[in-house]
Amino acid sequence: MEQKNKLFKVAEVQLTYKPTFKAVDRPKITKAHDAYPILLDSWDSDQISLIEEFKILLLNRRNNVLGIAAISKGGVSETVVDAKVIFSIALKSCASGIILCHNHPSGELFAGKEDVGITTKLKAAGKLLDIQVLDHLIISADGFYSFADAGMM
Repeated sequence: MEQKNKLFKVAEVQLTYKPTFKAVDRPKITKAHDAYPILLDSWDSDQISLIEEFKILLLNRRNNVLGIAAISKGGVSETVVDAKVIFSIALKSCASGIILCHNHPSGELFAGKEDVGITTKLKAAGKLLDIQVLDHLIISADGFYSFADAGMM
């Protein structure tokens, strides 16, 4: 009978949060220029021009950084972005806002049709969960494109 009970136990997403700094020392994000160096530092500099990755910057109500979560790693031209994964992490970390970020290995800093589509989808999902999607940065080793700065948020 115990074996049957194990079959119906719900799996749970687990997230570990162990800050190495005080809450007052967390960086505050007021514009894309604040977020870019933090996000760029989380990328492997040997792969930013080779493999596309998607990450989120998690923020508290005052836009202080709670952490960065890696969502997916793909190939040279795309990566999978799953809203369920993004928002399970955001909910579990009690984030009030998130900044989406992915790199373009080509180095081209523009928003493609797919980038606009996923941003629109994630903004709508965040609205339902009361988690603001504040920006979406497309980055390279040499610069970034901000959806918010371009008036697309």
